[in-house]
Amino acid sequence: MAETFSLPFPVIAVEVIAITKTLHFANDLGLPPIVLEGDSKITIDALATTACYGNNAAQFPSSNLFASAGEGIWDNGAACGRQYLVRCISAAHPRTCIPGQTIQIRIVDRALSSVSRPSRHGATIVLSKTAFGMIAKPSASSINIEFQ
Repeated sequence: MAETFSLPFPVIAVEVIAITKTLHFANDLGLPPIVLEGDSKITIDALATTACYGNNAAQFPSSNLFASAGEGIWDNGAACGRQYLVRCISAAHPRTCIPGQTIQIRIVDRALSSVSRPSRHGATIVLSKTAFGMIAKPSASSINIEFQ
């Protein structure tokens, strides 16, 4: 089992992704539940903590369609829980956007304090990797979106 991760992910985020995938794989194999202690638990807890809901795992939609709010829409935390319809409208490279694809995302964090920092200063919304990949080619570094 191998998977490639697109940067920019901090090394610690890649470690958390690897741990998470390992735990899911162990569960799929029917292994007994695992209790995390020490560095692994500290790392996962730190990365799962958001400005909106702390470390409440229920904040993340099962679809993984979530985002962090940039300062333009953060509104002193009032953005937490807001849902937006988002679509890609353009990018630096032609044919980056997936035509006709609109997704609904939920704001769960503040972009300036999140683990996944904005790719560009002044970003309005920083999409989860899953959300980004549903509306644009995952290889793109940034896109222009329309949201409501």
